[in-house]
Parts: sequence; C-alpha cells; structure tokens
Amino acid sequence: MNSESNCPVSRRGLLQAGAGLLLATALPSIPAHSASSSNDYKVAVAAGRARLTGPDRPATDVWTYNGTVPGSLVRLRQGEPARLVVENRLDQETTVHWHGIRLPNAMDGVPGLTQPPIRPGESFIYEFTPPDAGTFWYHPHANSLEQLGRGLAGAVIVEEREPVAVDRDLVWVLSDWRLTEDGGIASGFGNRMEAGMSGRVGNTVTLNGRVSETEAFRTGERIRLRLVNASLARIMALRFDGHRPVVVAIDGQPCDPHEPEGRRIFLGPAMRVDLVLDMQGAPGRTYEVVDDFYDGLSYRLTQLAYDARPPIREHPLDAQLALLRNPLLEPDLASAERHRLTLQGGMMSAMMGRGDMQGGMMGGGGMMGMGHGAVWAINGQSMTGDGHAGMEPALAFKRGRSVVLELRNETTWWHPMHFHGHSLRVLSRNGRPVPHRQWQDTVLMAPKDVVGAAFVADNPGDWMLHCHVMDHQMSGMMTVLRVA
Repeated sequence: MNSESNCPVSRRGLLQAGAGLLLATALPSIPAHSASSSNDYKVAVAAGRARLTGPDRPATDVWTYNGTVPGSLVRLRQGEPARLVVENRLDQETTVHWHGIRLPNAMDGVPGLTQPPIRPGESFIYEFTPPDAGTFWYHPHANSLEQLGRGLAGAVIVEEREPVAVDRDLVWVLSDWRLTEDGGIASGFGNRMEAGMSGRVGNTVTLNGRVSETEAFRTGERIRLRLVNASLARIMALRFDGHRPVVVAIDGQPCDPHEPEGRRIFLGPAMRVDLVLDMQGAPGRTYEVVDDFYDGLSYRLTQLAYDARPPIREHPLDAQLALLRNPLLEPDLASAERHRLTLQGGMMSAMMGRGDMQGGMMGGGGMMGMGHGAVWAINGQSMTGDGHAGMEPALAFKRGRSVVLELRNETTWWHPMHFHGHSLRVLSRNGRPVPHRQWQDTVLMAPKDVVGAAFVADNPGDWMLHCHVMDHQMSGMMTVLRVA
C-alpha cells in the first residue's frame, strides 16, 4: 500500500532465530462456530493440539478458541447487537480484545483498565453493537506475548449491508510460530534481547492454522481475500505473482480501490487488508505468493493452484469494487487539537547513545511477566505488561473534539502502532500526503518515520495505544489516551 514505507530490512537488522519455513499440506477453511443467532457466540479458551506443519508431522500443543487454530470465525452483522460469552478453561487469567471494533470501553478486554481478568474456570460476557462492517480479529490482552504465541487468535467479519459482488469471500489468518524440531513451541517468551529489537519472529508461517502448499482457484473467479496478520512480530510484504490485487479495505475500513505500490501488500502484526483478485491465471498452472519483507529471507507462503476446468467467465466480472463506507466521523482539521507522540528506546538506541535511554532502560516500572525493566517508551514514559489501572494518560481529549496526532518513530526498529476504540485517518507520512483515503487502527511505522493521523474523540474511556509487536508492548511501548 502506498501508505506504508518501503524501507528495506537487512539480514543483520532482523537478528532472529530460525529461518526455515516448512511447506506441507493443503488447508482447511476456518471453522464457523454454530450459535443460536448470527450475533450470539460462545468462545471456550482451552489447551489443544494442532498439526501445524502437516498430517505426517508431529502435533503441537497449542491454546485454542473453541478447539481450533485459528479460533472459530466470528461473523457479526453491522449495527446489530452481539453477545459473546468467553469461558476460560486455561490455568491462567485471560481476556479477549476485539481488535479494531469501535465498541464501549468496558468491552475492550484490557485487564485492570477496562475489566477484571477472566480467571480460570470463569466466564465473561462481551456485549456490543459493531458500527462498522469489515475485517477484524480477536486475541488476548492478558499475558499477551505467550497466549498469542501459543495460538489464541481468530478472525471477525462484520458483514456489510451491501457486500461487494464476488464469487468467493475468503479469509487468510496468517500466523508466525517458533517451533522446535519435534513440533513443540519453543520456550523463551520474553527474551530480553528480542524485546529490545524486532521481537519474537518465528521459523514457521501458517495460513489458517496449517503450512500451505497450495490454495485452489478456478480461472475467471473474482475473489475477496481478507488478510489478517496474527503474528507476534513478523511483518509481511506479500507479492501475488502473475496477479494484480486491488486493495479495497485496510484494517476493516473501506479505502479508494487501488493497486498497491510495487504490487506488495504490507502487513504489520495486527493489520488487515482486504483484496479483490480477478483470477486470470491459466487453467492447470500455479502461481507463487511470496513474502519478501526481510531482505535475504524471502519465502513462499503458498501457491495459487488453478484447476484444469475452463474459465467460469471469459472477462473479469463487470461490477464495482468500492465498498460502502462506514459511519466514521470526519475530523475537522482546521479546528483540531494537535499533539505529538514520540516512540523511544530499543537496544540499538541504547548502544548508539541516542539520548532517549536512561542507562539502557526507559523510565517506568518492571516488565510485567518478563522480569526486566522497560526498554521502550512513548513520550518518555513506559507502561509494561498488558495494561493496568493507575497510569496517568499521556493525553486527554474532550469528547467530540477533532485531534491530529503526530507519531514520531525515533527508534531504529519497526512498530505497528495500534489505537484501541477508534480508527485513525492517516494523513501524511514523512511530509507526503497519504493517498486513497486510508483509515487504520494499526499504523505500521518504519524507523524514523513521522506519520500524521487524525480522528474524532467520540468514544469515551481510557484507551490503550501500543506497539503490536508484543515484545515491544510488554516492555514499555504502551500508553493510555483518555476521552472524557
């Protein structure tokens, strides 16, 4: 997408364990959970097992929503009340954050800040009415690094009243795992060096819970493909060889339909991108989908495999691609408050003596669940762990005010910055206007990026703003913004 920086990433800059990506089996579709009504769900959080790398490979002990990885696909209807009962069958506390959905603060799933954590054997009822149609997802906000890293993630589709005309509507939940040779999930969550650099990047990428060899298509189809990056830290840049994907939504919000710059779709952790693909490949042929974000470490995510039957149509479907826009309030830039949020810290910053560190640590409390001090900060303050009460907000806004934020990345690392409860109109990147009318709840920032974004503070409460590289969040790159 044009709004994302194309700064190359070096092998040395990655500094990660593991590079081999296993490719084995075809994928099942994401299971949809049966419920009494379309907006009524039960979600059980429990341990389970999954064959992530193929039916002939060892199974992996994972944590699941309703017994599957990824969790059950949740389908809701725009503007209709939803009720989701979450039952915790783990031996530790958890919550669920409905990522990207503009819901009441009490339903946001941040332990201590918006709700008590769900203790083992207990349940919590989430009730909200989704105002926006689009692609969203759900994941824990308690012990986030380990719980997400062990498989707790699922997609949410809020259906449009007037959906775009396509032959099939598909979801690809992309997850990154660090697996041992015997198929287990490697230990070492909260590694201090990773926390101060690019986070826990794994050695295995799955598509809907399985390493994918091929995905089946037929020539002439028009596909809506919803991409969800549910990784802890892996950033992706996807190329669909031989195809011309059109971006129609980012983070659930419709944008002006456009081909991505360089035909690469950038997906930071927690980001979603909806594509429309006219499948014009030759019957019987395969085409690679490649992730080449990290320089020298590209790999094949899957292959688009066309069956040998004749095309279902000779020419692309003659139907508009633009999605109906959601009811987001347009910020008044002329009267808007203007504030700056500066991202600071990280290992390399400390070594280079950039002046944004204090003895290698940022100011703030210990790293909850990690046993170390904070290494990241926003405006000089660190909030560690998963979110908690008692921290003064970095900024406070009067309800209904228009706000322009200048996000400055003064670190040498990438950060997907996620704002709870709102969507941001991305205005500029490094002084250049961002095209295609893009709204995002998770803004991917390259090293030294400066991003301008605006929103109307119309959703009251204390809201998290944090990096969605989970190691970065847990080690200090998180703050609170208050709307009152």
